[in-house]
Amino acid sequence: MASAQSQETIAAQAVSPGQRSGSQAATARVQGWQGHATLFGLAGSSNMCAAAITNPVNVVKVRMQLDGALSSTTERQYPGFFKSLVRIGKEEGVKGLWRGTGAALLREASYSSIRMGLYEPLKHAWTDDPAHSPLWIKVAAGSLAGTIGSAIANPTDVVMIRMQAPVQAPVVGNAIAGATPHWQYRGPFEAFGTIARTEGLRGLYRGVGPTMQRAAILNAAQIPSYDHTKYMLLKSGAMHEGIACHLVSSMTAGLVTAIVMSPIDLIKTRIMQQAVHVGGGDGVLYSSTLDCFWKTLRSEGPLGLYKGFIPVWMRIGPHTIITFFFYEQFRKALGIRPV
Repeated sequence: MASAQSQETIAAQAVSPGQRSGSQAATARVQGWQGHATLFGLAGSSNMCAAAITNPVNVVKVRMQLDGALSSTTERQYPGFFKSLVRIGKEEGVKGLWRGTGAALLREASYSSIRMGLYEPLKHAWTDDPAHSPLWIKVAAGSLAGTIGSAIANPTDVVMIRMQAPVQAPVVGNAIAGATPHWQYRGPFEAFGTIARTEGLRGLYRGVGPTMQRAAILNAAQIPSYDHTKYMLLKSGAMHEGIACHLVSSMTAGLVTAIVMSPIDLIKTRIMQQAVHVGGGDGVLYSSTLDCFWKTLRSEGPLGLYKGFIPVWMRIGPHTIITFFFYEQFRKALGIRPV
């Protein structure tokens, strides 16, 4: 646990003052609950900006991940990113590409506020020198923050995925298995009420296990890889603090995150979107993360676990870049030192 004196260096950076501009060197450290609350707000706001911009890519990703579930022979309805994008646009209009935007924003306002806002306090609590903390501390802090955030905000994830799934989902045995065609909500709040009324609290927390696993993996990859890439760039003198460094670091973080999290993201999507047995809470297709993993592997092969990887990358890459761009700029505007 860091000493009281070391807490004063909470926002110290991994480079010398000479590598920063005068305005950046003069920025303030984060102190007290008000300062950390500000970080939570900035984290949520920056992720909401990214979610609003990248929502069409997320819709395509969800459709591709659900397409042809547990079937190696069924003709794909969404066979590729651009074909899927065009198909959704033709069949549902531009509005179809923005399905679930409200739910996505609610998700980021809750989940991402916590997962990103908790990262720095946790990292600082586990080391006397936050500016030079080892990679394993960053990974551990990111993983724990992601797990906590996803556990709390799971209902928003359920609602988002169901709203972004096909409007008329085919019944079990066709291209998109495990879905029920009556999952059509006018908005996220109606979806919350309907799920709570028809499926109970368990319905809102469907898939919480794989969601927490996904969040732990995502946050252990995304924020630490951004933090550590930026640290190495600054320490080596290859780049200086600024937008260019932020962009390079966030692009690296986006690629690392997409590769690591794609399989668990697919599993989470399928478990959350599947129908449940009448009168019971068990899913029609999958009973657990491992069950979904092995069934997908047996039926669709190893590449089945990376179904929808391109939209995953095309979403998480820009999402990561936009998020950290806004996050760093918001911090700069409020006089808070960079990540």
